[in-house]
Amino acid sequence: MVVSRFILPVLTAMLMATSAAAQSADEIAVARFAQEDLSEWKVKKFEGQTNYRLVEMDGRTVLEAQAQGAASGLIRELSFDPKKYRYLNWSWKIRHTVAGGDARSKQGDDYAARIYVVFPGRFFWQTRALNYIWANRLSQGEFVPNAFTSNARMLAVRSGNEQAGQWLSEQRDIVADFRRLFGEDPPQAGAIAIMTDTDNTGAEATAWYGDITLSATP
Repeated sequence: MVVSRFILPVLTAMLMATSAAAQSADEIAVARFAQEDLSEWKVKKFEGQTNYRLVEMDGRTVLEAQAQGAASGLIRELSFDPKKYRYLNWSWKIRHTVAGGDARSKQGDDYAARIYVVFPGRFFWQTRALNYIWANRLSQGEFVPNAFTSNARMLAVRSGNEQAGQWLSEQRDIVADFRRLFGEDPPQAGAIAIMTDTDNTGAEATAWYGDITLSATP
């Protein structure tokens, strides 16, 4: 998936976006799937369309994503200061990793599950994206530039099939990760995005995403 095709069409809207999600002094609720529909999330289609829908699973409402040789994502425009809301929290589960997936190559740039934090620049070529991925071959904790653009960095939060089929909870320090991957402090963030895509490999993938929040404290 060409990341630039995902982030550039929404750049203007992100620059004008305000924090539309429900929030308190210490937390922003990016997605509360049991309490709201997907109307705040915009669909961005590229090759075919990933099927996103809300389902009941394990006693809660979650987002299911199914891709068959297709790629589309969901993006929620959300302006926030990552130095204040520096912790991104979510849970996810995959059926299996993408067969043939390899974050180091354009042919393998597909992921069973990933969550973006997008940082719009003044000009479109300055827009950057921090990608938290469930990798196939990339080792857990390893990161690489996206195969299509160095403005996006891919960080393997999980890797391989050993934990496939399990719900896993994640918390990432956006500031620390941005510093590590880009070598500087992050600018104002403009959006959170979700994508399950298999357009480059032609494979199949299914993933489930739980609620997503941003918090000021761990």
